[in-house]
Amino acid sequence: MRFARSEGSILVKVLRNTVLVLFLVIFISVIYNQKNRESETESALISEVTASAEFKGVFIRDEKPVLYSGNGILSYKVSDGGKLGNGSIIAEAYSSGDEITRKREQAQLEKKLAILMKIQNPGTRESAQPADLSASIEENYRNLMLCRDKQDFKQISSLEDDLLVQMSTYQIITNEVNDFTQQIIDLQTEIDKLKKQAQQPIETVKSPESCYFVSYCDGYEDKLKSDMLDSLTVEQLNDVYDRRSDDPKVVGKLVDGYNWYLAGVVDNTHQEYKIGEYVRIRPESSEDIFTAEILDVRDEGDPKQTILILACREFSSELVQHRTENIELVRGNYRGLKVPREAIRFVTAEEKKGEGDTTETTEVTYKGVYVLKGEQVLFKKIDVIYEGSDYVLSSLDHLGDDSYLLLYDDIMIEGVD
Repeated sequence: MRFARSEGSILVKVLRNTVLVLFLVIFISVIYNQKNRESETESALISEVTASAEFKGVFIRDEKPVLYSGNGILSYKVSDGGKLGNGSIIAEAYSSGDEITRKREQAQLEKKLAILMKIQNPGTRESAQPADLSASIEENYRNLMLCRDKQDFKQISSLEDDLLVQMSTYQIITNEVNDFTQQIIDLQTEIDKLKKQAQQPIETVKSPESCYFVSYCDGYEDKLKSDMLDSLTVEQLNDVYDRRSDDPKVVGKLVDGYNWYLAGVVDNTHQEYKIGEYVRIRPESSEDIFTAEILDVRDEGDPKQTILILACREFSSELVQHRTENIELVRGNYRGLKVPREAIRFVTAEEKKGEGDTTETTEVTYKGVYVLKGEQVLFKKIDVIYEGSDYVLSSLDHLGDDSYLLLYDDIMIEGVD
């Protein structure tokens, strides 16, 4: 009997241990499967992007070459992009470079004289206070360093003159120096001496009309005009390149008005460019951004080779330095909820319109994502305003509508058909 009880006890233990092991396996299996069913999620956060594209731009302007005899050396009286009136002097030709050097030296001395006269003016000193001048000097110095970093040399020259006036005025009102009377006398003496040595130009080139001036020609003046925009081809635009004429008789060219055009070949497969829209353009050689209107969009059967014509009314010296240039075209800035492209789903639902006997039921397909709310999985619509390579931006205009994706919603990436 003792032996039988011993066998029964062992059997009970075996059964009990077996049941415990089975429960443990089932528990582990449930946890494992539950974890595998959990979806990877990503929070809906606000993101900003700038939509832009780059292309080779060809500048098109109504231009007329300006020539002279070719004798002597030219001294220009107007800079590139400068405005000319009817009869304005464009350039003067001198028999030697010495006279041009004297003219340049005289201009520099006259500029210094004008600055000293401004400093010496009693009105300048009477209205200046040391504390105000000190603050202005510090601000001008910071702006000068900023322009140096941006290589804005035109602005640097103006800031240098202002800084010189301020620092010299500060010296006078703080009694570091008495005045600049002697320096003014010496400068005037030097200027009078240079004037006596001056020679008359052997030829003067004047503008026959009101226009803008550019100091070079490239041979495209008669080939790329505004009345030829409709006939431009992809092949023509691809064959245009930057060049400068080496004709010794060339003075430069006159640009009729400040309207100009930019043509290029772009990929318009997604029909992103539309006639009448305004875009911003940034030439490679300039820090400035210019506003332009899309004047024409056309292709020759291949949307990847679409001719884009832009019209612009802004003018600067940087815009006339090249015939062709790499252009960044900025279509716009977009701000919305960032949605991974792999999370987007399409759901078809029935929508009822009308009332009573006139009720119609139609199927509508919505673009959206599934979001995780606690243990619930919900479908939420998205309103796409921008498409990137692996994500889209959904509009922020629906932040009060729970049927649309909201800020901080947990977007489900995987685990949902």
